[in-house]
Amino acid sequence: MKKCSECEGEMVEKTKMTPDEISYHYYRCTSCGEEIVDMKQLDQVADKYRVMKKYHATLNKWGLSLGLRIPKQLVEQYKFSEKEEVVIIPEKKGILIVSQSKK
Repeated sequence: MKKCSECEGEMVEKTKMTPDEISYHYYRCTSCGEEIVDMKQLDQVADKYRVMKKYHATLNKWGLSLGLRIPKQLVEQYKFSEKEEVVIIPEKKGILIVSQSKK
């Protein structure tokens, strides 16, 4: 049985849902109401978000290069605009696209 780090009360396991309806477990103190989530649970929720938030695109030939279309949702979220210059940074598992604009 877990004890509360604040008041030494009994911690009971509960389940909640994120706004995106990902369920996770946490512990709540029956005495003071303190709530904690362990790192394993946080990692599992983060992994589920990573899968949910993935976008798929197809590379197309543009002249001698390949072009990538950025989905509308990402264009709006990051406020990309036509002819905007971006930096492409090679990383171990893929590439990172960074906007050069100061928005």
